[in-house]
Amino acid sequence: MTLRYLTAIFSVGLAAAQVPVAHAAGYPDKPVRLIVPWAAGGSTDALARAVAQRMSESMGQPVVVENRAGASGRIGAEAVAKATPDGYTLGVIELAHTVAPSVFRQMSYDVLRDFAPVSLLGESPLVLFADSTRYRPGDIQRFLADARQSGKPLQLATSGSGTISHLAAKMLEAQAAIPVDAVPYRGSAPALTDVSAQLVSGHFATLASGSSLLGGGKITALMVTGPSRLAALPNVPTSTEAKLPAMQVGQWWALVAPARTPTAVVTRLNDEVRAALANPQTRARLDSQGIDLKASTPAQLGDRLRGEVDRWGQLVKQAGIQPE
Repeated sequence: MTLRYLTAIFSVGLAAAQVPVAHAAGYPDKPVRLIVPWAAGGSTDALARAVAQRMSESMGQPVVVENRAGASGRIGAEAVAKATPDGYTLGVIELAHTVAPSVFRQMSYDVLRDFAPVSLLGESPLVLFADSTRYRPGDIQRFLADARQSGKPLQLATSGSGTISHLAAKMLEAQAAIPVDAVPYRGSAPALTDVSAQLVSGHFATLASGSSLLGGGKITALMVTGPSRLAALPNVPTSTEAKLPAMQVGQWWALVAPARTPTAVVTRLNDEVRAALANPQTRARLDSQGIDLKASTPAQLGDRLRGEVDRWGQLVKQAGIQPE
């Protein structure tokens, strides 16, 4: 009986150990949902759709992008965290999701506990956009001078509390010694629409988010927060050139799955992401929008998420941002 008992336990354990491998062998056999936690039209959406297109072609199943905007990206992220961990629901998270634990008292998910890291997707500096009827490209000093002379707080649109655009607005307030009112929106697309309509003074976003309105002459670029000028914006100075050296801040994006997604499935997805990011057409499509495509291993992404949570927790305290 003891031998039969041990054999039975071994058989059950062997079967359980083979589940992720078997799962990955037939994966995917139906459409995959990719949740973007922002409104359509922004840089996160553009990056997700470019990657989803290549993954669909390679995996032989549709990778369908679903926009779930709201609550500074938390609604979409929660949907991913609470989804069945079978590889058929994925999500794009970004810097805002590692800032959220420091700016919101109540969170329905834990960014370090409830996601299985798959791969980094890319990075991008921010651009300060303003109304094109008032400012020319690179006219950051006039923009700041007007803000100081107005006698009123500078109204800068943000994508919500704790987002990179919110943090950049608060950094500008500290660096330029100008009072700022941060006006929340559901993403960069609606925020930039109101910039073009002169309803708010400006918005920090990636070049990808502003490319459509910028190309149409509706908005103009005043400053880039990266260490060097963007090739697409040769006349727009960096924050260092604008004498705002501490404004070195940028966006990043990553692909995640729900925690407990089988390791074999995560590995397959990582391989697919690497292939998608290496595709020349994808690179050409996104390089022109100022996005530096970068893949990583799941372990590297996990380390980065932990580092970002710690880093922004300290910076949020230093900026005096009170948790909501």
